[in-house]
Amino acid sequence: MKLSNKLLVAFCSSLLLTSCMDVLDKTDLGSTQGALIFKDSMLTQMNLDFIYDQNLPAPIGSLGPEPLGISGLSDESYGESKLLQGTVLVNDVTDFGTALKADNNYGKIRVINMFLNDVKAGPLPQYTKNKLRAQAQFFRAWRYFDLVRLYGGVPLVLTPLAAVGVEAKQLDFLPRNTTAETFAQIVKDLDSTIASVPGRWSASNDWGRVTKGTAAALKGRALLYAASPQFNPTDDQARWQAAYDANKQAYDLLTANGYGLHASFDQLWFQEVNNPEAVFLTGYNTATGTQTAKSNGYDNSTRPSYAGTAGGSNQPSWEMVKAFPMLDGKKPGESTKYTYSEQLFYKNRDPRFDKTIAYNGANWPLNGNTAYKVWTYYVGGKTIESKASNTGFYTRKAINPSVSTGDAQYTGTDWIEIRFAEVLLNLAESAVGINKPDEAYTQLKAVRKRAGIEAGTDGLYGLKANMSRAELFDAILYERQIEFAFEGKRFWDLRRWKLIEKTLNGTRRTGVTINLKTTGVPADFATNRDNVNLDVAYTNYFTLAFKQLDTKYSIAWKPEYYFFAIPQSAIDNNPKLIQNTTWGGAFDPLK
Repeated sequence: MKLSNKLLVAFCSSLLLTSCMDVLDKTDLGSTQGALIFKDSMLTQMNLDFIYDQNLPAPIGSLGPEPLGISGLSDESYGESKLLQGTVLVNDVTDFGTALKADNNYGKIRVINMFLNDVKAGPLPQYTKNKLRAQAQFFRAWRYFDLVRLYGGVPLVLTPLAAVGVEAKQLDFLPRNTTAETFAQIVKDLDSTIASVPGRWSASNDWGRVTKGTAAALKGRALLYAASPQFNPTDDQARWQAAYDANKQAYDLLTANGYGLHASFDQLWFQEVNNPEAVFLTGYNTATGTQTAKSNGYDNSTRPSYAGTAGGSNQPSWEMVKAFPMLDGKKPGESTKYTYSEQLFYKNRDPRFDKTIAYNGANWPLNGNTAYKVWTYYVGGKTIESKASNTGFYTRKAINPSVSTGDAQYTGTDWIEIRFAEVLLNLAESAVGINKPDEAYTQLKAVRKRAGIEAGTDGLYGLKANMSRAELFDAILYERQIEFAFEGKRFWDLRRWKLIEKTLNGTRRTGVTINLKTTGVPADFATNRDNVNLDVAYTNYFTLAFKQLDTKYSIAWKPEYYFFAIPQSAIDNNPKLIQNTTWGGAFDPLK
């Protein structure tokens, strides 16, 4: 997507415009400058593109500042955190915003509300105003979705309030709306978006703008959260029905406009315009040294350090490595066709394994070298890498293999926040919620078929036949774990299903050290290893040693973290903000 890259600089450098980073100081909403801007469709569009740039998500699913790195926390990888240690304090999750700043949720909502207000009051044709405002409403829903999934209900600020002093004044001491009211406002904004934006933009430079399907997909995701056990402990069927209706609407709108599963699970990241899988994305480019430069950062930080200028984050844990199914779709140890061996962990796995995990000896055509193999083994207790992977593995998903080492920091791969595969699995999950198992099977099979899993004689792609409702829910969460590995989804799935204690508590994530034996190894192994059969190497030359990555603590997630505390500093600013019941207050986030 290139829209914000082309227009943002011109926007921010124009003295006429009033919605740049100092927008929060604006007090006269009817100023002459504002009137001039919103008489001009191009300047209005540039204001909207600034809203895009402020609110589009960064790689690994981050909607906001995420001071605790929330989206990356799970059994996928390793990272120390107060959340997993169980030591979160009331002021630690600060996405709520306790200062009048442009980079917190309410600061961004204020910019959106100003835009909505000024466009509505401007002289542009009604059709044009509706289309512009609808895109801004999408991002207001996006921001409130971030807030509600963190805290439950929050104050709904829908007009640009006077910017005076501190956040409490900005909010005019508004009380929290209920969680139900917050979800309802999200749906209302997204319905407005669906009604006024196209199903597909015709101009190539509009690729990445919000479409009807984008808004419907976000509505489906939001209502799936509302139906999940975190928000729906009584399993209210009406909530599942609402989620199903929303996700079915998203599916219908997207398929009617040419969206669908990309033919390739790994190459889907590298097609930009007209990528059928890209429902909601953040665009990046490869420009360098200019104000329009906007690289995605993820590629350079994730690939090995010697293949870029940073490198080595998002390292898969042994738990993630073991999670992938076998080639027939059965879990390791459950397949009767393919035997799983820890020593030969890479053999006969779901094809998504090799497209997600880079392991010792794997062919990984980095830096344009199609024959390149990554080696992570140790000799005499020392790594052969210039900087070793802590877990023994790397993430290769969405890493552009053709980028050279020096250019890795400028990678322009777009980040796809909502893929069509998610729409399918959201639809499957909500279908299970209203007892439509056949539809769930249909979507699960579609995802597994694209992955390259064997269909089997029963055509179920490794799925168990006639699963119960509970079994189908588990199967869908498992599919999401594999399909969306390292896309910032796993933590939120475990949290909305209240499964973090069951899945993680008391455990310590694991890494692997692969050691080269001291005897029986060919003298020329180091120089000839790329030509050695990998099965022979692992069977005869390597040993695997397992290590705990969590050395300071076992994971100890606490139940109160399913709704984080409103920061005390925000409550001190606004006495009408009531703390969640799980943190000693009287506000029930389930209502």
